[in-house]
Amino acid sequence: MALPHASMLTRRCLRLLTPQPVFLSSLPGWDCRQPAGEGAAKRRRRKDGKGCSLPASFWEERLADAATPLWRLPYQEQLQVKYESVKKVLQTLTSHLLELGGGVQDPGVLCCPLQPVVPSPTVNGYRNKSTFSVNRGPDGNPKTVGLYVGTGRARNIVCVRTDHMKNIPLKHKQVAQCYEQFIRCSPLGSCILFHEGGHWRELVVRTSQHGHTMAIVTFHPQQLGQEALAAQKALLKEFFTCGPGAACALTSLYFQESTMTRCSHEQSPFQLLHGEPHIFEDVLDLTFRISPDAFFQVNTSGAEVLYQAVRELSQAATNTVLLDVCCGTGTIGLSLARHVSKVIGVEIVQKAIEDARWNAAFNGISNCEFHSGKAEAVLPELLSSWEDARPLVAVVNPSRAGIHHRVVRAIRSCGAIRRLLYISCKPEGEAMRNFLQLCCPPDPGKKLEGEPFAPTLAVPIDMFPHTAHCELVLLLTR
Repeated sequence: MALPHASMLTRRCLRLLTPQPVFLSSLPGWDCRQPAGEGAAKRRRRKDGKGCSLPASFWEERLADAATPLWRLPYQEQLQVKYESVKKVLQTLTSHLLELGGGVQDPGVLCCPLQPVVPSPTVNGYRNKSTFSVNRGPDGNPKTVGLYVGTGRARNIVCVRTDHMKNIPLKHKQVAQCYEQFIRCSPLGSCILFHEGGHWRELVVRTSQHGHTMAIVTFHPQQLGQEALAAQKALLKEFFTCGPGAACALTSLYFQESTMTRCSHEQSPFQLLHGEPHIFEDVLDLTFRISPDAFFQVNTSGAEVLYQAVRELSQAATNTVLLDVCCGTGTIGLSLARHVSKVIGVEIVQKAIEDARWNAAFNGISNCEFHSGKAEAVLPELLSSWEDARPLVAVVNPSRAGIHHRVVRAIRSCGAIRRLLYISCKPEGEAMRNFLQLCCPPDPGKKLEGEPFAPTLAVPIDMFPHTAHCELVLLLTR
């Protein structure tokens, strides 16, 4: 649906610092009758050998196969594929531990029992967070909003819309379509390569079961002054509050000026253009506040299954202290707080810690403390002086980069930790390095002291239907 001429938009929604308002139609080059880039796109259309444009279904299937490679399989078959994948991970771990002398006796047997993959309660449209890129589409239009097919190294990137993707909810697709509509009417270009100029960059959409929707637009300022930036923010706000984007009914609209690929709130603040500063989600009868860059499991119903599994595996009791490393907004610790004596959370993102503290107070939970900072800086100091006689159980839920070597050393050296749950969505990656560091015999050369852990039980949980990934909860004990 084409964007109506800007003069039709409700002008009272736009207020700038100057007395005279600025409207979409008042900017030089802004013409919604012919969205920017479409004429040039027609001249850049990708042709096959016969000179015909490749059908949309070709690109849709390429994207689906790349991002959700199991989408063609019935769900039960997807679970079996993932089970075999996790089994290979454990076989690799078993082999490495055997080489290191890490307590594995029989190379023909897995280092620990492997349970069947726990299915996700929601199979389609389960993502509560989606990140959309801006780049050249199949027709060559540089203002296409979607996901990438191809690689930068091969110089064959194509940005494909996500209308057909099974794991992305309709609301996210709607916001992405509206954002594309907006930037195609903008006289400013998309920012594909920083040094080549352009401004409009990625879009992040977050939603909750409350019906809340948060949109975060990333913008490269290049050489624009503050007045020009203010004008772009006002135009974006107008579009999503009074123009065609109002159909998205955004709870929050954020804008971030960024000259880097990824930028935290501390590096470049998220600027609230419209609505509420947070959205809210319910998990296991608790309400959680979510900031723009706070970590939150992308599958809410799957997260409930995950946290229930963590509760059971932790064997937490009323005299237990729970150490929640990489705690995000505090979801794991707070979901167990009523079952333990105390929760200690550590998280690098300051805004997530603020959310975690708010979440604890809002839910009437008073036995939690949250520390802001890098785990490798906070944890060694915290555990080196640990004298509490209560049982200490650790839960580690890091990014795909795993935990720092100093975190591993601190955990190994703390004799009070007898039970450790490591949660990973990519156990074959950096998590494997952590598994070996935690379970290998003491190695003074690498400063790995203390009694090693041993794999005790592996519980895979499908948080990402249609993809090749699942969340692995690996119980380590000593």
